[in-house]
Amino acid sequence: MTAKPADAPRPRGRYPKGIARRQEILDKAIQVFAQRGSQKTSLRAIAQEVGVTHAALTHYFGSLEELLVEVYRESERKPTVEKHAPPADSSPAAAMQLAAEENRAIPGLVQLYSTLVAMALEDNHPAAQQFATDRFARLRNDMAEQVRGLQASGHVRADVDPTLVAALVIAASDGLQTQWLLDAAVDHEAALEMLDRLLRGGPPS
Repeated sequence: MTAKPADAPRPRGRYPKGIARRQEILDKAIQVFAQRGSQKTSLRAIAQEVGVTHAALTHYFGSLEELLVEVYRESERKPTVEKHAPPADSSPAAAMQLAAEENRAIPGLVQLYSTLVAMALEDNHPAAQQFATDRFARLRNDMAEQVRGLQASGHVRADVDPTLVAALVIAASDGLQTQWLLDAAVDHEAALEMLDRLLRGGPPS
């Protein structure tokens, strides 16, 4: 048997204490990011606000980009605000409308998401690129399948392509979200409600 080199790096988070410590840091970071977002931050600044050392963040996450991705993923698994499931016959636009209402309570995480998508469009951000690519692909697939079911039950008009509807709803939601971050007067929810009516075949107003 070949001996493992003494100086070989240990995988982050493989040991029970390490897993618990990493989770504790993530939980604290989510609370910080929910209100302040990712603007004007560094690993050192985040460490100070979260209440851990800069070395601890570096050990468990490696880079600011990795930390931001993990904070957002964890916030989706363990939301900081109460989430409500939309009615079974809701279109993807209606589901996004409900999410937009809930997101008003956590502007920092909304801003964090927008930051990650912007990072994904730049070179040398593999973690953000993987996060955004995988998320968009998953959302498109899930929404398209939902639209097909709603078309079969007569709740969504039959003359629209489910895959294109999914891409359009994501684009509308993310674009409106960006506008809302810049101008709180933008009625994100009302615009998605109008899109929902159009998908159902009703009048826009």
